[in-house]
Amino acid sequence: MRRIVLVFGLGCFLLSTTGCTTGTVAAGLLAGGTAAGYYTGRDERDLKTIKQDAVITSTIKGWYLSDREVNGFNINIDTYRGVVTLYGAVENKHVEEVAMQMASKANGVTKVISKLTIINESPASNDGVQTFGY
Repeated sequence: MRRIVLVFGLGCFLLSTTGCTTGTVAAGLLAGGTAAGYYTGRDERDLKTIKQDAVITSTIKGWYLSDREVNGFNINIDTYRGVVTLYGAVENKHVEEVAMQMASKANGVTKVISKLTIINESPASNDGVQTFGY
């Protein structure tokens, strides 16, 4: 039982850094990979593109986790064909801009979209979507 919990926890952590949802991970681990296999089987990207997107996501997540200004635990990163979308909450507009600039520096990123919620600013000053890219 301990081994199952350890594998489940490790799987959730690793896959959450690549933008997968915990529900997909749980379904995949508990159903022997059937649900997760079906999900990736329906993705129109080829395996090389999926791998590149996963590398981009994990690279950015690593940068966020090691940065003192950006709280990597509060930001979810999704990457699709080089387009990075950031979800979650940040303290202020400056942190959002730093997070977007960091993400744009990852190899293979073509565009960064911010859907981050800014905690310490009025809702009128944040339209909820900001793009940064080429």
